[in-house]
Parts: sequence; C-alpha cells; structure tokens
Amino acid sequence: MKRKVQSLFLPGPTGKLVALWEQPASPRSDLVALACHPHPLYGGTLHNKVVHHTARALQHLGLAVLRFNFRGAGSSQGQHDHGRGEADDVRAALAWLEEKTPSAQVVLAGFSFGAWVGLRVGCEDQRVKALVGVGLPADGSDFSYLAACPKPKLFVQGTRDQFGSRESVDAVLARAPDPKQLIWIPAADHFFTGHLEALRRAITENLPAFIGPWSHPG
Repeated sequence: MKRKVQSLFLPGPTGKLVALWEQPASPRSDLVALACHPHPLYGGTLHNKVVHHTARALQHLGLAVLRFNFRGAGSSQGQHDHGRGEADDVRAALAWLEEKTPSAQVVLAGFSFGAWVGLRVGCEDQRVKALVGVGLPADGSDFSYLAACPKPKLFVQGTRDQFGSRESVDAVLARAPDPKQLIWIPAADHFFTGHLEALRRAITENLPAFIGPWSHPG
C-alpha cells in the first residue's frame, strides 16, 4: 500500500514534540488516527514495533495516522511527567489533528503506557470517536476511568502478557460499558513477539464494526 510519510514537530505544552504523519494513498476524510507509544523510561518511542504495526493496521483501513514522541522521549522537548503532562501531550496532538483535518473525528490508539494515558484523554475528548487499546498494563495501572466511557472500544491483548493478566484485563472490560470488544492473541507476550501480524489482523478485521467500512477507491 502506497503511503506518504512526513516528519514534523508538534507544538507541545513544554516544547516541540517529534511526530510522523502517515497517509495512505487514498485516505478517509471522516476519520484520522492518533497512536500513542509505550513507556518512555523503558525505551518507548513512536518507532516501537507494536505502535508501528498498529499504525499500519489503521492505515490499511484508510486512516491517516499521527504518531508522536511524548515529552522527553527521543528528541521531544520536556521531561517525563509520569502520565500527567503526557496527557497534555495527547491533547496537543489532538489539537494538531483538528487543525490539519477539521472535518474528521479521531480513532485514538495506544499501546501499554500509551493506552493508559491516551485512552483516558480519548474518553473525555469530543474529537475522539473510538478507542483502540493494545497491551493494557492492567496489573499495575488504573483503568477504572473506562467504566464511565461509552465510546466504542477495541482491545487487543496477548494471553501471555507480563503486565496485563487475563484476570486483570477481564476485570477492566467487565466494568466498561458497551460497545466494546476484547481480542485475545494466543501465546502473545506484552510486545506481541512473533505475533505482530496477528495484532494487525485483529485491528483490521474488528475495528470496522465500530467505525464503519471503508471502500478503497478503485
């Protein structure tokens, strides 16, 4: 699939945020996507392989995707703020998308730390239509906010996730209202090692039920 990739800086609350704007050949006009990366103190950046494959799955569905580095990650300015300031980074990215594509709503996707921070913002922000949570670190992070989130929610989790056990993730999902769907990837760990294609299929095959189908021109 042909795509356009643009490197840029977003204006963030504490300085510039490194970003990539990736567009499929014929993008949808009604929806775009934002993808949030895992914990920056453990090497997480927008180039993380799970984030990359999540972004490619979203592009396969016709969505242009914005990925960015949280404050203090890579060349993004600022310092890590344990999720507080990072939520403001997500809002800054949503503001950029609103200016870039004013008629489109957003599918907000996050992996691990990016899911914990990003989905919280997405639940509250009217610009966000649907949420995709990948590898929820539910064993040690508070996802109770999802209990008050009526937006469409797709979750993809490995059955051997070291930071999100079946018990913890099932408990999160049990409290979250519909519409929602949880896809388990058998034998996949937190980083979907050896199962990245399964992750992509889980998104491309199940997200259209929440955002509507896309007919590729031609």
